[in-house]
Amino acid sequence: MDRPVFRAYFLHPRFWLLWLGLGLLWLIAQLPYKVLLWLGRGLGALMYRLASARRKIAARNLELCFPQMAAAEREALLKENFASTGITFFEMAMAWWWPAERLRRLGTIEGLEHLRQAEADGQGVILMALHFTTLEMGGGLLGMAQNMYGMYRPHKNPLFDYVQRRGREQRLLGVIGRDDVRGMLKLLRAGGVVWYAPDQDYGAQRSLFVPLFGVPAATVTATGKFARMGRAQVIPFTQQRLPDGQGYRLVIHPPLADFPTQSEEVDCLRVNQWVEQAVRACPEQYLWAHRRFKTRPDGEPKLYKKKR
Repeated sequence: MDRPVFRAYFLHPRFWLLWLGLGLLWLIAQLPYKVLLWLGRGLGALMYRLASARRKIAARNLELCFPQMAAAEREALLKENFASTGITFFEMAMAWWWPAERLRRLGTIEGLEHLRQAEADGQGVILMALHFTTLEMGGGLLGMAQNMYGMYRPHKNPLFDYVQRRGREQRLLGVIGRDDVRGMLKLLRAGGVVWYAPDQDYGAQRSLFVPLFGVPAATVTATGKFARMGRAQVIPFTQQRLPDGQGYRLVIHPPLADFPTQSEEVDCLRVNQWVEQAVRACPEQYLWAHRRFKTRPDGEPKLYKKKR
């Protein structure tokens, strides 16, 4: 994709409120890191009370994925998850706007040798990330240590899309549109690294239904296809916000062995098993407010209540 370009249209009065919000966020982001964590937790508590639709979705996901957990324990996890989601807004600002040296001090990276080995072997890498609330921080921190591109889904608001792309491309070599298959394969075959997350519900058309936490979930087949057609390794990548303001631990895990196979179903199941493993290690920081199980197999009932 071409670099984002500022347009005079962004000065239209319809965007003034967004400009005000972005400016306020930039100012707040200059505060010390531990203050931002405290403010984020407060914002999350407010969201828990006011964002009832998202709260119900997250609660339903936790109920589906952790049915053995006591109701009180799930409720505590839900509140902690909203606290993590509140922090996300300030992490986004830090990842986009903090000076590189200030941001770099917050992260430690383990497993870079897996990327270096793939580079030495002349292989491209699908850096398989997940939609944790710390996603922007993980990409920003790793992007300063590793040349890589990111898969990208345009935002509906053109001004926010411009700001988001510009912020991400401060740390990345560039971004690739989610539907730009040709561009993705070209980068992989040239030995590039592409940051990519396959763990959301994109509908039945490009997916197979395989279990995720024991629930049939529409799972994109693209991970195996990209790996096969791009002659690339799939290397999982996670990040975790550490307690007490200690920063972030980024882990580049060993490549998935014997992947892809000749079976798309086996590949999709392998991806979901990895998702489960990573989410169980840090459930409070996962993006539970996404309707991960909204697409159902034919004949199966909906798992979320209809929007009013």
